[in-house]
Amino acid sequence: MKTVYVGMSGGVDSSLSAVLLKEQGYHVVGVYMKNWSRDLPGMRCPWAEDLADAKRVAVRLGIDFKVFDFENEYKQKVVDYMLAEFGKGRTPNPDIMCNQEIKFKLFYETAREDGADLIATGHYARVWNDEVKELANQGSILAGGTQAQPAPALLMAKDDNKDQTYFLYRISEEAISHTIFPVGGMLKPDVKKMAAEKGLDNAYKKESMGVCFVGEVGMEDFLKEYFKEQAGPIIDVETGEKLGTHEGAIFYCVGQRHGLNLGGGLPYYVVRKDIKENIVYVSRNLNAKDLWATELELEDIILRPQGAAYDQVFVRLRHRAELIPAQLDGNKLIFEKPVKRPASGQSAVFYRDGVCLGGGIII
Repeated sequence: MKTVYVGMSGGVDSSLSAVLLKEQGYHVVGVYMKNWSRDLPGMRCPWAEDLADAKRVAVRLGIDFKVFDFENEYKQKVVDYMLAEFGKGRTPNPDIMCNQEIKFKLFYETAREDGADLIATGHYARVWNDEVKELANQGSILAGGTQAQPAPALLMAKDDNKDQTYFLYRISEEAISHTIFPVGGMLKPDVKKMAAEKGLDNAYKKESMGVCFVGEVGMEDFLKEYFKEQAGPIIDVETGEKLGTHEGAIFYCVGQRHGLNLGGGLPYYVVRKDIKENIVYVSRNLNAKDLWATELELEDIILRPQGAAYDQVFVRLRHRAELIPAQLDGNKLIFEKPVKRPASGQSAVFYRDGVCLGGGIII
């Protein structure tokens, strides 16, 4: 009997994952990852409630349950990374870094050292590896409608609206080889329905939104705990006119239109910012050249399988955004038509035929 360590967050997706794995005959061990947490003004981190919910499910299933304390590592690898990136004027995606460094590296390595053959989470994605091949041969629901291709591979979820491969594109081939995503082949409404049928109290628990350690306070309020407010000008990029004053260029993102407090009429969009001079440049012109690009330069590119090279890919520039055809030329993406430029620090993720091939961070 193989042992699977399931990352249990207290939510319905990971809880049902544990149920399905146990029904399949695995020795299931539930693990709550105690990541970095901090109470902020107006927001109390709900980790204790989530831990209690996860523990209740484990007791109901009669499975072993552990807590892995990753507070220090999470602070160093995810939070400090995010703050450093914002300090450079970029807009990072900490959820991507969390998956790369914590859930599918630290959790994976710790679980394997502790005796796990495999790990599992409630992410909406699918994998193709030796374990899933065997599940597919058995006709198991855990196989999730996989497809024939070289293993290991990361595949898009059945539920297009919930697919999370955008956030998973940086996880290693080794982790993919030893991972199962039990709900990746299901639609979210079916997950909730099945969880309720199996008596899980959290079947319709409200989903957490936004960055996990920021919660509902908003990114700007979180950043103000670490960066001092510093007034600076908001300037119309086309006319050079000063339109107002901001609280610090670091708190704004390219493409942002809320929170500028520039009065009525057509909205202004942030098109550029100068961190050194503390200037935010805006425009009402949706066709402003700074908002669009036919080429994007990338850094820290990951491609699967290792050593692969691709000329043509389909690119996702934001979570749940449409897939756009592009040419991959070295570290550059070249598009046939202009695309709305994501903020520097965000990710461009590559796909072909439902397979996530990797991606890179936009410069």
